[in-house]
Amino acid sequence: MNQQKSDFKYLKIVYALKIAVLVTGTAIILSSCETNLEQIKAFSSPEDLPVMEATNFETMYTDSGEVRFFIKAPKLLQFESENTTYIVFPQGIELIKYDTHQNVISSITADYAKKFEREEKWEAKNNVVATNAQGDTLKTEHLIWEEKTEQIYTEEFVRIIRDDQVITGIGFQSDQSLQNWRIKNPKGEIYIEVNETPPTSDDTDLINETLE
Repeated sequence: MNQQKSDFKYLKIVYALKIAVLVTGTAIILSSCETNLEQIKAFSSPEDLPVMEATNFETMYTDSGEVRFFIKAPKLLQFESENTTYIVFPQGIELIKYDTHQNVISSITADYAKKFEREEKWEAKNNVVATNAQGDTLKTEHLIWEEKTEQIYTEEFVRIIRDDQVITGIGFQSDQSLQNWRIKNPKGEIYIEVNETPPTSDDTDLINETLE
């Protein structure tokens, strides 16, 4: 009889230990899952996820019924938070600006662009090329466009290419039509003679050195 009681107590202890191990294991699993979920939430917070996505995006921006500029981009991502709203063009952008008569007055292309909606500010980076109505071309790696002040500027190296002249320097400022511009710290310029005679190899080397 005593042997049976002893065996029964032993079985109860073993059973209790199994329950304890099972509960502890479950707690560890739940804790692990909770930790993983917290990590996932941390990595995918609402601010990191776009509220809108579009491909092969094209649109016309109008003001008082008049077209102001046209935008074309392979991809668009819009992000929103409590402090800011911005649109990213991760695969590049083409922007064409029009005057009140719907004539093209300037255009900008870049491999990456970002628009801050509330600030009405654009940022273009990587292989930025801007042209005006006269055909003058600006090349740089970073450019800012302030819609409110109608100003375009950069503190980076710039290159202005005209029909008969190439100008380089550091820093650039202009109105948004690229008509009245200046280079803050000019580094050099070269005049190109325009004629029907094909350029010699020496002329080509000189132009290439200036453009690089």
